[in-house]
Amino acid sequence: MNAAQERQGGLSLALGAYVIWGLLPLYLQFLRHVPPFEFVGWRIIFTLPICLIGVTIARQWSAVRAAISSGRILLIMLASALLIGINWLVYVYAVQTGHVLAASLGYYINPLVNVLLGTVFLKERLTRPQWLAVALAAIGVTLLLFGALDMLWISLSLALSFGTYGMVRKIAPVESLPGLTIESAILALPALGLIGYHAQLPAASAFGISGQTDALIAFSGVVTAVPLVMFAAAARRMDYSTLGFIQFLTPTVVFLEGLFIFNEPLRPVQLGSFVLIWAAIGLFVADLLGRRRSKA
Repeated sequence: MNAAQERQGGLSLALGAYVIWGLLPLYLQFLRHVPPFEFVGWRIIFTLPICLIGVTIARQWSAVRAAISSGRILLIMLASALLIGINWLVYVYAVQTGHVLAASLGYYINPLVNVLLGTVFLKERLTRPQWLAVALAAIGVTLLLFGALDMLWISLSLALSFGTYGMVRKIAPVESLPGLTIESAILALPALGLIGYHAQLPAASAFGISGQTDALIAFSGVVTAVPLVMFAAAARRMDYSTLGFIQFLTPTVVFLEGLFIFNEPLRPVQLGSFVLIWAAIGLFVADLLGRRRSKA
């Protein structure tokens, strides 16, 4: 596979992951009666067997063994596991406590974090039109920030944790599925701790309340594993700055859900910011397409 085909494959994987994540709040609404931290615990526990089955089917156990036998790679995977664990906790808390737009804002900030990390640490270069797109998006995000200062910690936590996670997964010499398997195994013990803690509370564990709830919680393994594997594979195939800009798709879907499904109000400043952000996306994509045609 040549570089162009690899990037095209990465783009398809990224789009799939971002659409799934954009629809995630709809799924989480069916589990809003489950305490956020307990849900994250179950999410990790049910992700691990999905990964183990996937690694077995794909015959990638040799990649898992190679990764855990290297102290350096294991430290990298420990860092990525910590980052994605923090991201899951904050995101589920935000959605289940009614802060869908704060979560959406976090993933609007995220692409700017990606561009910063890509240019500073990965030495990726942007063209002048792309830098103009970054400036427009930054102005749009800044407008949003002024309307959400009380929940800014949610937005910044999501943006920084996932932006850094993506960069770590890009530089980690581990394919997507073996990597997620190792991350899930690392997080399994803390997850059991969260589940055990909630089991001791007066309200007891949410798992076992009903068959429907149990099935939805168990399905979190699929909902977690599939887009993360797609994202990690995309991150290894694409420029991180480009990957970040495409990510504007996720918060836009989440924002529309907050507006039309969860009935959160739309303020004029939000409308203005989204116009700027989508103008930036159009400029960025137009530049990418123009450069691709010039090379053809």
